[in-house]
Amino acid sequence: MSDVVMPQMGESIVEGTLTKWLKKVGDRVERDEPLFEISTDKVDTEIPSPTAGTLTEILVQEGAVVAINTVVARVGDGAAAPAPAPAPAPAPAAEAPKPAPAPVAAAPVPAPAPEPAPVPVVEAVPVSADEEEPGGPVSPLVRRMARENDIDLKAVKGSGAGGRVTKQDVENYLASRQAPPPVAAAPSAPAAPPAWAAPVAPAASTPLPRVEPAKVRVEPMSTMRQKIAEHMVMSKQTSAHVTTVHRVDMTKIAKVRAKSKDEFQQRYGFGLTFLPFILRATAEALRGFPIFNASIEGTNILYHNEINIGVAVALENGLIVPVVHQADEKNIVGLQRSIVDLAARARSKQLKPAEVQGGTFSITNFGSFGSLFATPVINQPQVAILGVGAVEKMPVVIDDAIAIRSMAHLALTFDHRLIDGALADQFCQRVKSVLENWNDQVL
Repeated sequence: MSDVVMPQMGESIVEGTLTKWLKKVGDRVERDEPLFEISTDKVDTEIPSPTAGTLTEILVQEGAVVAINTVVARVGDGAAAPAPAPAPAPAPAAEAPKPAPAPVAAAPVPAPAPEPAPVPVVEAVPVSADEEEPGGPVSPLVRRMARENDIDLKAVKGSGAGGRVTKQDVENYLASRQAPPPVAAAPSAPAAPPAWAAPVAPAASTPLPRVEPAKVRVEPMSTMRQKIAEHMVMSKQTSAHVTTVHRVDMTKIAKVRAKSKDEFQQRYGFGLTFLPFILRATAEALRGFPIFNASIEGTNILYHNEINIGVAVALENGLIVPVVHQADEKNIVGLQRSIVDLAARARSKQLKPAEVQGGTFSITNFGSFGSLFATPVINQPQVAILGVGAVEKMPVVIDDAIAIRSMAHLALTFDHRLIDGALADQFCQRVKSVLENWNDQVL
């Protein structure tokens, strides 16, 4: 029998919401096959089974908030233990042969016994409905949603096991509560007066009440959205955010990419983007300015020996930052492979816990959506994050002449508690220099 536990999905993660079971008790499950889904502030992901066998027991229901390392299920070698069968009724003992009755004298007929006094009827007292929680036990998430939206759970019909009220039930109830009231029926026409009645003036018609559409639609935040909100507010409250923006000439990179992208696609099976060049230049700058690869603990500075760069990946309902470990040891091909792999598995909920941990610096490529530059928020407990804008051709003055160059903006947000503006600008100039003077062969 193997225990299945709630994994830790990041250094600062202490709990997660078990959002969905992908198997039910009695199902066969293979090792590393997805078993259930969880949601945290860093990731919505599928958790694989640690062993092959049969799912024998589920200890945590969908929608529950679970602390890390909590046992949520058990997987055994055999089938799920069946419910104990009722014990068979004992066989009746064999009856002894009855002796022949002896002749007796006829007894006198007794007088009829007096009727017993009537017993007073005591009515059963009904149990109050308030003494029992509606729909059986509910998860902390459901209770919080009910509390925040002023919902009486007794009014919500549960669709879970045993009538349990689930997160979806609460969301459906909220949606139905926002529906507009039914339109009042039009008053029936008055009966025609008899022929002999005197003519009367027609009564003024009453206008129908106007049905106003709902002005708002209430939708609870997902667990990931709530955690992202908490993490961003915490970061702004923790670090003194300052952003410096530098413009970089990406023309050499653009030419190398254009020359190599077709052969690169055929050889490796994935495309070549600008992002691995940015990671390579950033890793070079982090070697020269290790304070950007540090974090703050109280009044101490922690310098990290490994250069592990997190790359922000946009999801349908949030954001996640998987980590390229030892980024300074990889070439362009290795960096591009890591970026493609992590992004694909982030969007298919296949990331492993170790792949969202250990980041020492972060990069966000908002230029992939057309943005020129922005002011990104530091990913705690790091002290800096680099934002990359769109690469666009534009006229630039070079040696008193106008030339068309491929340009981009780099926006570095840094923690002013530890890093001063002059040092931040020197860091950006190092990144800019590597990119503008690129001479490595990609293939």
